[in-house]
Amino acid sequence: MYIHCGYTVADMPADTKALPPLSPAVFHILLALSAGDRHGYAIMKEAAEQSEGRVRLGPGTLYRSIQNLLSAGWIEEAGERGDPASGDERRRYYRLTGIGHEAVTNEARRLSDLVRIARRRRLLGHQRPSEG
Repeated sequence: MYIHCGYTVADMPADTKALPPLSPAVFHILLALSAGDRHGYAIMKEAAEQSEGRVRLGPGTLYRSIQNLLSAGWIEEAGERGDPASGDERRRYYRLTGIGHEAVTNEARRLSDLVRIARRRRLLGHQRPSEG
């Protein structure tokens, strides 16, 4: 299975490089989990921080995406732990699987390639000579 723009599609190709671009929500969830195990609220906060506030995952989008990523095998539950900051409430933590790590890595490379093209075409404003 693979995830694209909030939809789950069966028959994920064996090569994750053949996947279509990930939705911003899925990319930010996987990117947050690439830094380590996180619970849902921490994923929401990390997505907002890493995007400088441009991406805000609501609970519906977050948990629907998490469920799809779990079903696809891109993430897995890392167990429940108490969170002292929230009154020792039990939270489910999630982590990337190997295929999830591969998917987020391939998407980051794809985006990097697009930025490189945009720089060459001088679409990103003034650039130092080493950036082109």
